[in-house]
Amino acid sequence: MAYDNNRMALGRRTIVLSLFSSVLLRGKPQDAQQQQPPRAGGPPPPGTENQDRRLPNGKSQLNAIAIRNHEQAIKEANELVELAGQLRNDLQQAGNYVVPLSSLKKTEEIEKLARRIRSRLKA
Repeated sequence: MAYDNNRMALGRRTIVLSLFSSVLLRGKPQDAQQQQPPRAGGPPPPGTENQDRRLPNGKSQLNAIAIRNHEQAIKEANELVELAGQLRNDLQQAGNYVVPLSSLKKTEEIEKLARRIRSRLKA
């Protein structure tokens, strides 16, 4: 009976030691990769993709993209307001039972513009 208990304890220790050593060995390659300096001309190291890059004129690339997206959203919003005003005028002139085909096309254009503006603002 004592022999079986010693054998089980030895088995448990072996399992624990093997698990512990595998965890330690897995940590070494990752640590070595993190300590290496960034390579010139190659892809950026993992985890640095979100860093801001600079344009040739020295300005922030993320800032330039945000400015361009903002200007485009304002332009599309103005188009949306114009189309909505045209649709309102068409519906007022059409009467109660008649809807012009051009009004339906304008509603589709309004939907497309609204989706583009929404996706631009979410990004």
